[in-house]
Amino acid sequence: MREVAFIKQNKEKWLNFEKTIYNNHFKNPDELSSLYIQLMNDLSYAQTYYPKSKTISYLNQLASAAFQRIYRTKRTKTNRFVSFWKTEVPLIMFDYRRYVLYAFVVFGLFVAIGALSAAYDDSFVRLILGDHYVNTTLENIEKGDPVAIYKSGSNWGSFIGITINNLYVGIKSFLFGVFGGIGTGYVLMVNGIMLGSFQYFFYEQGVLWESVRGIWIHGAMEIFAIVIEGAAGLLLGASILFPKTYSRMTSFKIGLKTGIKILISTFPFTFLAGFLEGFVTRYSNIMPNWLSVGIIILTLGMISFYYLIYPHIVYKKLRTHVAAV
Repeated sequence: MREVAFIKQNKEKWLNFEKTIYNNHFKNPDELSSLYIQLMNDLSYAQTYYPKSKTISYLNQLASAAFQRIYRTKRTKTNRFVSFWKTEVPLIMFDYRRYVLYAFVVFGLFVAIGALSAAYDDSFVRLILGDHYVNTTLENIEKGDPVAIYKSGSNWGSFIGITINNLYVGIKSFLFGVFGGIGTGYVLMVNGIMLGSFQYFFYEQGVLWESVRGIWIHGAMEIFAIVIEGAAGLLLGASILFPKTYSRMTSFKIGLKTGIKILISTFPFTFLAGFLEGFVTRYSNIMPNWLSVGIIILTLGMISFYYLIYPHIVYKKLRTHVAAV
């Protein structure tokens, strides 16, 4: 897009935001939060495609004023990393929270389909999990250690291999959103059906509790992160299908950049899940129940808080600051 067209397309929005910040003409907090995120997207777009333009200076000044007025802080290079995790990602998650809901609904639906299919078709589990996994796990159940398959290999080898695989799944789930979200839906379907049939298999063998207290030590963060990455993919697909006031290409670029931020935010949880699977899950059979359950609650609580609760806290803080200005 030529710079003139870019300015013409967004001029009214920028002037509206400028009036909001400098003249205390504050709008509904939902609109203000959304407008701020759009402004940051426009600034990033201008920095990429018009690096020598005066538009960057204008947007930078406006963004700086908005940040200081809304958050009462100074924007410095030293806190940019912190502000990304503390403020930017939570506001994005709040603004696009409906996609998180969509991802959970889609994933949950296919988990149920996987479990029901396993219940009514004796061959379904082997079709999804493979004969080797099923046979090995059955042998381990007879030996009294249902999750022994997760103890093979070295700690570091398992950690690295598992983490790389989970990163691959997450990135694929996001990037497949370019197919109008259908590709992301496919990834959520595959993983959901696998999880549903997997858990039903352990239930059918009478060792559901043993599987839960072992596998979900790392699975709580791993599965939750996949769903969040799916939400980023659905957002990307929606940016293509529903560009709103933007051109389709501009909407796609904004959706891509926003989705990448959500994707990156899941990486620490993916690394931690890999670490737990490589170094902790293998000892689940000798752990007391209170410890394994405590780890599951802690890990699930951490990631749930960050993506489901903390965004509302940041938003309420924004609303309080807006009202106080």
